[in-house]
Amino acid sequence: MRFSALAPVPLAAAVLLAAAAAAAQQYPAKPVRLIVPFVPGGNTDIIARIVAPEMSKALGQPLVIENRGGAGSVIGTEAAAKSPPDGYTLLMVSAAHTINPAMAKKLPYDSIRDFAPITVVADVPTAFAVHPLLPVKNVKEFIALARARPGQLNYSTAGRGTVGHLSAELLSSMAKIKMVHVPYKGTGQSITDLIAGHVQLQFSSMPAVINHARSGKLRLLAQTGAKRSAAAADIPTMVESGVPGFIVSSGFGLLAPAGTPRPIIDRVQGALVKAISEPSVSNNLSGQGAEPVGNTPEAYDAFNRAEIAKWIKVAREAGIEPE
Repeated sequence: MRFSALAPVPLAAAVLLAAAAAAAQQYPAKPVRLIVPFVPGGNTDIIARIVAPEMSKALGQPLVIENRGGAGSVIGTEAAAKSPPDGYTLLMVSAAHTINPAMAKKLPYDSIRDFAPITVVADVPTAFAVHPLLPVKNVKEFIALARARPGQLNYSTAGRGTVGHLSAELLSSMAKIKMVHVPYKGTGQSITDLIAGHVQLQFSSMPAVINHARSGKLRLLAQTGAKRSAAAADIPTMVESGVPGFIVSSGFGLLAPAGTPRPIIDRVQGALVKAISEPSVSNNLSGQGAEPVGNTPEAYDAFNRAEIAKWIKVAREAGIEPE
């Protein structure tokens, strides 16, 4: 009788697994919402719009991008976290997702527990861009100018706690310079004002500034990856420019609400891998400095955990208090 009583347990589990597999086979049966937790025109939005058309083809349903900017990506991210875990709401995140735990005393979600990782879409180095009229041609000259003009150079960012903010503060700490932070509500306007000369510099993801640099509207002094991006092979890294240990890259990734069935996660991950395998997509990403990745959910989970720990350490060393 004991064995008979226990027998339904694995049977029930098998039934649940079979139901999940059947749901995944039918998924998606309607359009899928992809939340971008930033205003249009920023780095995350650019990457999402590059991969969305081919992902839609692979999924057999439209992937509809919904921009829900605000609070350094917290508003859109919270909306995704509280959505049904049925695969019809996905979230495209930037480094802000792993930086926010270092910047906020309390988030309305847990950056790990409330999400199911799908994949890193692309790895993007940050670019150190300045207005072309700033009288510097390299990082060494910039540091010398900043030391000669403490508190007189303004840098724009997409907001407090973004990768651009922490990158600039990291440089301030390492080079012993003082700059003024000018936060905006999004990347687009922060770059517009840099081009207009209202601020003098910015650390921004490569896709957001590479075309402006090519047109001469901005000047790239350095890139912050461990090696040079193919999109800017003539631009040295920060390490090559004389700032040892200065390496900052952003992993732009796909998440789903926690509890989303694994077969659906695998279906979306496969669609993304297929999309970035298309030459038109991979060349578009690479040409803007975003290197396609498409790794496993497990690898993306490990990446998120490591990045959260890293940014907490960077913020602490830079003296930035969470708010």
